[in-house]
Amino acid sequence: MTLEIEAAMITLILAGLVDALIGDPWEWPHPVKVMGHVITTYSQWSLQKHDAAWKQRLSGIVLALLVIVGSSTIAGGLVCLSLQISWLLGVGLAVILLASCFAQRSLGEAAKDVLRPLQQGDLAVARSQLARYVGRDTADLDQAEILRAVLETVSENATDGVMAPLFYALVGALISPVCSVAFAFAYKAASTLDSMVGYREPPYRDLGWFSARLEDGLTWLPCRLTVATIALQSGRPLRVWRLCRQDAIADPSPNSGWSECAYAATLRVQLGGVNRYRGVTKVKPLLGSPDRDITPAVVAEALKLTRHSFWLWLSLGLVALLSLR
Repeated sequence: MTLEIEAAMITLILAGLVDALIGDPWEWPHPVKVMGHVITTYSQWSLQKHDAAWKQRLSGIVLALLVIVGSSTIAGGLVCLSLQISWLLGVGLAVILLASCFAQRSLGEAAKDVLRPLQQGDLAVARSQLARYVGRDTADLDQAEILRAVLETVSENATDGVMAPLFYALVGALISPVCSVAFAFAYKAASTLDSMVGYREPPYRDLGWFSARLEDGLTWLPCRLTVATIALQSGRPLRVWRLCRQDAIADPSPNSGWSECAYAATLRVQLGGVNRYRGVTKVKPLLGSPDRDITPAVVAEALKLTRHSFWLWLSLGLVALLSLR
């Protein structure tokens, strides 16, 4: 047991450092790309084969279980097998796999990719870069709208891209380093499914229904814990929590509105408003109060809040593991 706990602690620390220092370069092979390929192939087959809504829903359940259980089992199995061969090999593989579940550095790099040309006055390049990371139409966005889109992306993905995978990695680490990787991969698979097929509109409305509901449920607790962590860093936790309860409930998502509102309230800016998706206008609820304009410095503050939250959770998790040891 002591050796497993030590392996889990080393894995968590090194995975956090690898993600912070290296991240996920676009050209590198990544487990999410494999998940995405499986989801795309299966979805295309299902949409062509099944016409009835109930068949699509049943097919969507099979898709979710296939990707989540498959990803978790393969990742955990590889680590388990590697540990049998060599403790060092097993921990090294666990570090690489677990780091791929975190997106802290990648989130920061994505923001910089947009902010760099924006600060140079090149709106065309900033819009083009932004289109790589968001689903909304970017061709006609002005500077203020681009900055809002960047901050909304940073604040929403802080939960499902950084904090929630860490939460499940920590829960799994209480059992073993294998479970730490397996649990994180299971959540990452659910998140990937939601981002690819978890839409309310055709053609994925029925196929992605189960994946969307499952991801909502898995993210609910990590999201609320993230909101509480961000609120504590604000120095005005009750105000932040009150604004979230007031504004976030208007968002159709049970989680993204809370995550975005926590950042908006802490940074004293306002998120939400009018967006266009494939030419269709959608109005998102306003979150927070516009006491400040959104600037590149505000985006940097948001990224700093996420970094501090990540390392705070990791530190608390290590303390819990030490107590078990």
